[in-house]
Amino acid sequence: MSGGVYGGDEVGALVFDIGTYSFRAGYAGEDSPKAEIPTHVGVIEDLEIQMEIEESSNVKQPEKQYYIDTNSIKVPRKGMEIHSFLKDGMIEDWDVYEKMIDYVYSRHVRSESNLHPVMMSEPAWNSRSKREKMTELMFEKYNVPAFFLCKNAVLSAFANSRSTALVLDSGATHTTAVPVYDGYVVSQGQYSH
Repeated sequence: MSGGVYGGDEVGALVFDIGTYSFRAGYAGEDSPKAEIPTHVGVIEDLEIQMEIEESSNVKQPEKQYYIDTNSIKVPRKGMEIHSFLKDGMIEDWDVYEKMIDYVYSRHVRSESNLHPVMMSEPAWNSRSKREKMTELMFEKYNVPAFFLCKNAVLSAFANSRSTALVLDSGATHTTAVPVYDGYVVSQGQYSH
């Protein structure tokens, strides 16, 4: 666990970096993330349960099976579809996103979520409602002691010892140009293609 002091105790803050192609998670201050897993998830709706539901009068949502991480989604399975919880870089499918976070905590971080503060990256164009939902989820479901959302472009500028910069980010699905001035994104000047 990396160093750092939070509330008088030495703890390692977690960093979650969500990209269109991969989800990276690890401890702050370490050279590389603990996990880099695809943001795509294999989903199978359980057909036996679905048939039982149709026969009974009690209407429920069919059970789904989720396959997360490279080894799981590369195995061919009957009825499996590949989904991403992201659309245009923002979280759209919150159920799949929660499964991803659960997987990261249980398989890669291997620690309780309430023991580590979390810093998470977000796209510069993320909406206020999605920010609020993310914050609510992290505090209420995962019970994190502290949570910070930071724009990708600001993190990139700071990583290069700059508080003011024009950040050109070319990712798996789109390219953005985001101006950062004194550590804040200038939203009128951003461009995405």
